[in-house]
Amino acid sequence: MWCEPWKGGCALTVKVTPRASRDAVLGAEAGWLRVALCAPPVDGKANEAARRFLAEALGVPRAGVRLLSGQTARLKRFAVDGLAPDEAARRLSPA
Repeated sequence: MWCEPWKGGCALTVKVTPRASRDAVLGAEAGWLRVALCAPPVDGKANEAARRFLAEALGVPRAGVRLLSGQTARLKRFAVDGLAPDEAARRLSPA
């Protein structure tokens, strides 16, 4: 599952596709959530864009979303403070 309980919140496994035409959740696949971002994968811009996008989509402060692993990889793991896994999954479901 791409969304699991984590210390006071949840942990998300996200596969980032950089340089997309728009920021969007594309759906869940094989244990991760696929997210498209406009930002390029240079100098941490995609990491920061993913953090900002997830915080906005989840309705939590940006400080409440932290990158746990995957600094230079497309597959990343984020911690989200104060949000239950089922609620995070509901909020990130593609429309």
